[in-house]
This record gives sequence, structure tokens and C-alpha cells, in this order.
Amino acid sequence: MRIFVDADACPVKDEVLKVAERYALKVFIVSNGGMRPSRDPLVENIIVPAGPDIADDWIADNVVAGDIAITSDIPLAARILEKDARAVGPTGKLFTEETIGMALAMRELNQHIREVTQGQTRHRPFEPRDRSNFLQALDRLVQSSKT
Repeated sequence: MRIFVDADACPVKDEVLKVAERYALKVFIVSNGGMRPSRDPLVENIIVPAGPDIADDWIADNVVAGDIAITSDIPLAARILEKDARAVGPTGKLFTEETIGMALAMRELNQHIREVTQGQTRHRPFEPRDRSNFLQALDRLVQSSKT
């Protein structure tokens, strides 16, 4: 089992590293730059060219069954699930086969509303409880995958 982090806008990188260290898991931090390299031999920084979905493509191309991906990108989460891997968002929300269809549909609906109204979708701010929920969700996910 390995962990892939869609890192450019990920607020829980430190929590990922904490869980990965606890279970001695390899972590790939995937971004298009600006990440400080880690000295931890279990952490590999992957720098991809700037551009839409390039980091997502790298993750989707390299994840295998049993891996875990950390992302808030719903289409990427769907691609991860197609490979029998697991996906979790930075708030601790697990993407599953049962929930991904609705998540994709809501994403499309919100995108349509933004286009029609020329407005923006407002997301609630990331809060300390989100960080705690994520840490617990990732730890449970790793434990359940190891058994």
C-alpha cells in the first residue's frame, strides 16, 4: 500500500506524513512545483509540468489496487476508484463506489450553475475539525486495509 497526495492545494500533507510514518508507508507528493523536498526516504516528491490535470494524470497512471489517494478532485477520485484503489478528501470524506456517482453529478450541476449565472461556488473554509476528521479517516483506512 502506498499513499498518493494531490498536493498543490492539499491542506493535510503533514497529517498524511504522520500516518505514513506510523505505518511505514511510501508517500508520493505530486505537484507542479513549490513543494519542499522531504528528507524522509519514504517520501518522494514528484514534480510534474504545470497544466490542467497533469498531476491528476500522473497519480491515476501510477496508482494500483490497494493504494490510497488524497484528493479533493472528484474526477480524479473516480479514476482512483476505477483502479480498485481508495480515495479520501482532505476533510476525511471517503469516496466510494456508492458515493462517487452523486459527487460527480453534483460537481456537474454546480459547474452548470456557475456557467449560467456567471457566479462562483462558495465552499466553506477548511477548519481544525476537518484536519482531525481527515487524520482519523486516513488512519482507519490504513488500518482496515492492512487487516
